[in-house]
Amino acid sequence: MQLHKPPKSDKKYYWTNHVMRKMLYYGLSPDRVKRIIANPKRRENGVAEKTVAVMQPSGTKIKPTEVWAMYQTKPRSGQKIVITAWRYPGVSPVRDQIPIPRDIIEELRAEGVIK
Repeated sequence: MQLHKPPKSDKKYYWTNHVMRKMLYYGLSPDRVKRIIANPKRRENGVAEKTVAVMQPSGTKIKPTEVWAMYQTKPRSGQKIVITAWRYPGVSPVRDQIPIPRDIIEELRAEGVIK
């Protein structure tokens, strides 16, 4: 597995510690997460208030997966606060809220990112 440099926050993106750990765990680069945010195949409401979850398919036809990212946009600056990212095995059903794995939700609650 290729290790990526941790992303640095700038005017456009703010990277939480949580998303940095998840990107390392799932083998996602900062550029991959930025591409998902910029060009999502699907966009849904996030589980936390005022968040958006976006997805791009990955994997193969035989073993499809999806790569998701959840972020919040600051109203005045437009800066995107990248909260988390993960791989979803298979193809998730379309719905109002995204299918975030239980361990990620618990970790976000423990860190006070969501209630």
